[in-house]
Amino acid sequence: MPPHSPPPKTTKPYFFYGHRKPSQNRPTVRGGIFSNRKTLHPNPHTKFNQLSNFDLQKWDPESAKTLLMPPTKNPAERFFSIAQTLSPIARYIVDSFKKHKNWGPGVVEDLSKLRRVTPKLVAEVLKVQNDPRVSSKFFYWAGKQKGYRHDFACYNAFAYCLNRGNQFRAADQVPDLMQMQGKPPGEKQFEILIRMHSDANRGLRVYHVYEKMKKFGVKPRVFLYNRVMDALVRTGHLDLALLVYDDFRADGLVEETVTYMILVKGLCEAGNIDEMLGLLDQMRGTLCKPDIFAYTAMIRVLVEEGRLDGCSKVWEEMKRDNVEPDNMAYATMVTGFCKGKRVEEGYALFKEMKEKGCLIDRAIYGSLIQAFVADGKVGQACDLLKDLINSGYRADLLIYNSLIEGLCNLNQVDKACKLFQVTVEESLNPDFVTVNPILVSFAELKRMDDFCNLLLKMQNLGFSIVDELSRFFSFMLRKVDEIWMALEVFEHLKVKGFSSVSIYNILMEVLNEIGEVNKALSLFNELKDSRFKPDATTHSIAITCFAQVGDLQEACNCYNKIKETSSVPSVASYFSLVKGLCKIGEIDAAMMLIHDCLANVTCGPLEFKYTLTVLHACKTDDADKVIAIVNEIMQLGFQPDDIIFSAIISGMCKHGTIEEARKVFLNMRKQNILTEANLIVYDEKLIDHMKKKTADLVLSGLKFFGLESKLKAKGSKILTP
Repeated sequence: MPPHSPPPKTTKPYFFYGHRKPSQNRPTVRGGIFSNRKTLHPNPHTKFNQLSNFDLQKWDPESAKTLLMPPTKNPAERFFSIAQTLSPIARYIVDSFKKHKNWGPGVVEDLSKLRRVTPKLVAEVLKVQNDPRVSSKFFYWAGKQKGYRHDFACYNAFAYCLNRGNQFRAADQVPDLMQMQGKPPGEKQFEILIRMHSDANRGLRVYHVYEKMKKFGVKPRVFLYNRVMDALVRTGHLDLALLVYDDFRADGLVEETVTYMILVKGLCEAGNIDEMLGLLDQMRGTLCKPDIFAYTAMIRVLVEEGRLDGCSKVWEEMKRDNVEPDNMAYATMVTGFCKGKRVEEGYALFKEMKEKGCLIDRAIYGSLIQAFVADGKVGQACDLLKDLINSGYRADLLIYNSLIEGLCNLNQVDKACKLFQVTVEESLNPDFVTVNPILVSFAELKRMDDFCNLLLKMQNLGFSIVDELSRFFSFMLRKVDEIWMALEVFEHLKVKGFSSVSIYNILMEVLNEIGEVNKALSLFNELKDSRFKPDATTHSIAITCFAQVGDLQEACNCYNKIKETSSVPSVASYFSLVKGLCKIGEIDAAMMLIHDCLANVTCGPLEFKYTLTVLHACKTDDADKVIAIVNEIMQLGFQPDDIIFSAIISGMCKHGTIEEARKVFLNMRKQNILTEANLIVYDEKLIDHMKKKTADLVLSGLKFFGLESKLKAKGSKILTP
């Protein structure tokens, strides 16, 4: 007979809680005689749906399902999950902190209900606390208990808590606190601090903790030395890392492979190739030869820093050690030589890989092709493309873009068109970088029919012709000698219907920059007469042009049209219009525009900012303060211009006197800021503006006291506009 299976064990009933397992940390308790206590999850976790039957061909990296992330926990859920791991008394203390939020009599009263708080309990509470202030108070309160002493776990948890609250400087004082309380710190306590600073990339704090460690007479192990040197090297403090290495050797410790590699990496980044090679010789003599992974890491660091001569020396050292380079080492060297415009050396390594039968990936082909095109050797680049295809690879769009640009530079635009057709047939989704060299070549060769045919083909492929043409003209107009050619292309495209407001804006802006203001204004008038409507950018450029030719009335009309559309003019248009108004004596309008500009733009001209400073200084009616501001402007390398002079006139006429304004102008004359002729001109402007202000005050007074009708009844024409 088979043996009887033992009867299942029944859980012993518990009087208060009912049936339960003998564990004080169990979160769920079934109802007993007096209670039905259950743990209720505030938000039950929903399992994140995993995609089944995944098909790579149908995968869209930008789809909503792909971008959907598992739900993150809110603070209540996070606190609940932490509380599940705590003992009941620790949970009681944490609940008290959460209820009272700050340390106070309420928290002390709750803690006084406990018979005793043990060091284990203190460490448990500090591990889940994030408020350094409450944690510090609790740590101090626990230490005042009769017969109580913190253990190492308490100090460690306290240091972690301070670091979580970004109080890492206070955490560095924990070893001093341990020493004061008769618990000398050991290596573990310093290791915790070093790890915290290292993870946060605080290299200087790591060195500070290391120095403190030496003061306490604690000697680190090799592992901790490596950690300190690695943190210093990663944060760019190689000199300090070498000082730590000197202490390492003075302590009689033996280097590990990691020790050497940390220092070698730092020396490679700093470009100290000779010292690095000397360290490699020392490594060979005391430990072992570097392997291929170590050499590849050195080469990668040197390539990132652009030290190709150092790469060559490391490569020679690798051959001397009879270390066979792998595909990664070859790829790193070839890519580095291609980026450093030493493509022939990279191609020599490529041929060496072919001879050894190494697997050459597409990235190596791409680097070589792009480097050959940049060097003007398009024929060799095309040969590499054939080799790439024969090797079973499919060229990507970057390779084709590079070859198309190279062929167009050699005036072989028809071959470039064939490559463009290949990108379309292979569904590589060609972009503007692909077609732009072809468009430029057609424009230079004046093959406008082919140019328009390519635009139609682009439109069929889903290109936005307006956007692409805007980018094309922006590219063409970078060179001054191609501006007129771009205008000829635009004239031809207008006939075909390929034009837009953005293209007009680009052309007007460039013409204005090169001084062809009348040509830019003719394009502006042409745009107004066309089916397009000028936008805020168009009017901003027109304001600058009208201000240069002195037609401020039209410039103000353009400004008003921009404001009608609730748009903001450009800073350049504000500056041009203000400067023009200041020259003709319309000072009040200029000051209003300055206030409007600084209220609507994030960074206005320095002259506008100092204009407000001058106006504020004029309120004191003290010429010396205004002169100090003018001197400050000159110290910044700016010469006071019409805007600053107009600000002085406006401020002194409104808040000061003519005499104080004249003192300022006379001081400028002594400093040769103003000529004698300009001094006379601005003195006349000062008098005229003061007359206007006085007349405005008189008229305002008459209107305020109701004398306007009486004057008109007597036949006075003083109020007639």
